[in-house]
Amino acid sequence: MARFVIDPPVLLRIARDAMPVDPAHHLVAPNPVRSEALALLLGEVMAGRVDDREAEKLHARMTGLKIRLWGDRVSRATAWRLARERGWPDLHDAEYLAITRLQGDALIALEPGLIRRATGIVSLAGIDALLTRDV
Repeated sequence: MARFVIDPPVLLRIARDAMPVDPAHHLVAPNPVRSEALALLLGEVMAGRVDDREAEKLHARMTGLKIRLWGDRVSRATAWRLARERGWPDLHDAEYLAITRLQGDALIALEPGLIRRATGIVSLAGIDALLTRDV
C-alpha cells in the first residue's frame, strides 16, 4: 500500500482514462485539487478539445474518486516554509510538496513545473504506480 499525492493533471488523467487505481493505494492532495482539475477541463472545453457532455462525465468521475484532501495548519505552515526557503512567489507547488512530505509516500505529477520543483525534495513516482501494488 502506498499513499500517493496527485496533482490536477493526474486527477484529470485518471478520470479520462477510467484508470483502475489499485485499491491498496490511497490518493492524497491539497483541498483545491478538484477545482484545479476542473479548471483544466474547462480550458479544454473552451478550446474545443472536449464537448460539454464529455466534460460532465469527466467531472463526475473526478468527483467520485476517493481522495483524502488536506489543508490543515501543519500542511499550510510546511508549504509556507518550503516556498520561503526557495523564494517561490506562491504556495501552489509548495502545498503539493508539503503534503507529500507529511502524508504521502511519493508525488505523482504531470505538470512539468511541479516535477522540476519536487526533484530532490520529495519522492516522485510515475502514474503507472497507481495500477499495481509493486511500489
